[in-house]
Amino acid sequence: MYDLVVVGAGPYGLSIAAHAAAAGLRLRVLGRPMASWRDHMPDGMLLTSEPRSTDLSDPAGGHTLADYCAAHELTAEHGVPLPLGTFAAYGSWFGERAVPQVEEVTVTAVRPDGDGFHVETDTGEQIAARTVVLAVGVLPFVNRPWPLLELPPELASHSSDHRDLRRFGGQDVTVLGSGQSALETATLLAEQGARPRLVARADQLRWHAPPPPPERGRLRALRDPRSGLGTGWPSWLWSELPGAVRRLPPATRVHLAEHVPCPAGAWWLRERFEPAVPVLLGHRIRAATPHEDGVRLQLTHTDGGFEAVDTDHVVAATGFTPDLGRLRLLHPRVRTTLRTVGGSRAPELSAGFESSWPGLFFAGLLSAPSFGPSMRFVYGASFTAARLLRGVQRRLGDRRRATTIPRPARDSTPAAH
Repeated sequence: MYDLVVVGAGPYGLSIAAHAAAAGLRLRVLGRPMASWRDHMPDGMLLTSEPRSTDLSDPAGGHTLADYCAAHELTAEHGVPLPLGTFAAYGSWFGERAVPQVEEVTVTAVRPDGDGFHVETDTGEQIAARTVVLAVGVLPFVNRPWPLLELPPELASHSSDHRDLRRFGGQDVTVLGSGQSALETATLLAEQGARPRLVARADQLRWHAPPPPPERGRLRALRDPRSGLGTGWPSWLWSELPGAVRRLPPATRVHLAEHVPCPAGAWWLRERFEPAVPVLLGHRIRAATPHEDGVRLQLTHTDGGFEAVDTDHVVAATGFTPDLGRLRLLHPRVRTTLRTVGGSRAPELSAGFESSWPGLFFAGLLSAPSFGPSMRFVYGASFTAARLLRGVQRRLGDRRRATTIPRPARDSTPAAH
């Protein structure tokens, strides 16, 4: 029986596995390394986070992005966005060096078995494990606006469905959303020959300011501290102190996970987006129906007006919503009984990322309503890996003690009367 099975091989899964391997745990790591980054993000995308915030976590502090760039004669500079392909290649390079073996199989089922688990793969293998970490990324939790749900995939899709946007060349494409994914997808569509428009509920688009220089005066640094995911005290709190965020009331944590940070575009994208993409702000979709060879969108404006838009295709860049109900690989008996955070569908987690089902741990997006918004970014992987490993070790220790401590011998002396 294995001590730990890690399901998922993205930044969180690989970082957790690196810590577990260094601790000497008997380990299996299942999943395609960096799959969502390689297969579900368009060519040409750039990362919004700074290079220093995109390191995967090795307990020895090695195998950093800077190490990868130095080994491949690349540069990762402050204030210069990192290409998606570079980051995906770095993640795979990290896995090859920090994780003993990653098996490119798909996990089809995780079910409880005694005080452990059975993990089943698409090869038919049954793996017995004392503990399991589900680091499955964001793809199971795609958020699609309900008016689009009945449309076929040739008419409506999610931004995570596309690796190559050139297929939309010459087409009228409507992109929904106002965050970085929506703004960058629309820009890339324009640059690859499509005719995009952006439709957003927001009344205005927000743009991040360029990052401040690394070296700043002490007074400015105190007024506006720099964190792994931006500047300012609020950003510093939720990015640098996830453990403190976990102590907040459940409703506050759910709100932070859903609304912080506000949707906004990267500063370097603005000059490419504004001249290339027309926008319809303050609009919501109330209906979407097939029309001729495309889609007719019925929109409502915040002032109460109505508008119809005909388009060839709709791309919903509307993010991801953590929801245990979509985690079909997890046995229904576990999935439906896990304690959740507030009114959300995300698991309530201990300080060691353990769910209410002993031995079952979660990382990444599903942990955001427990530990805050940093769990939605690569930056949260370092905090997660170290804390989660301690949680796994504590659970393994409890189970080993339970199986090794002998029961007291039953006293055979007759009771006195």
